[in-house]
Amino acid sequence: MRWKRHQLRDQGEGTHGIDLAPMLDFVLNLLIFFIITAVFVKEFGLAVNRPGGQVQPGSAGEPSLPIQILAGGEILIEDRVVDLRAVRANIERVHAVTPKKGVLIVAEEEAQTGLLIQVVDQIHQGGVYDVTFATGR
Repeated sequence: MRWKRHQLRDQGEGTHGIDLAPMLDFVLNLLIFFIITAVFVKEFGLAVNRPGGQVQPGSAGEPSLPIQILAGGEILIEDRVVDLRAVRANIERVHAVTPKKGVLIVAEEEAQTGLLIQVVDQIHQGGVYDVTFATGR
């Protein structure tokens, strides 16, 4: 019995705390892992070149043909109410007189998107591909 108490007392005296070496190794490995992975993370962006206030050559004397699309579904070309089927004929007429003239579509916020797309399709079928969009108030 004496021998057992002496043996237990010797084992207990040597361990006064927790060994932190394995935990420190683990934390160091985590730190190295995060540093290495953070270096290889690349952020992707899109470079946008905004146009300046300069006028493009060839468009100085030719303002765009305004086409308005109202919330009620009316289409106005040169301040005249036009049916959707007549948009292509009007565009072809204007394009025959001034071939470099573009089109400016001013659509109200409440205008139907489907009507806007149909108008753009009619403009493209009329031979004009220079289409600019704006919103009306």
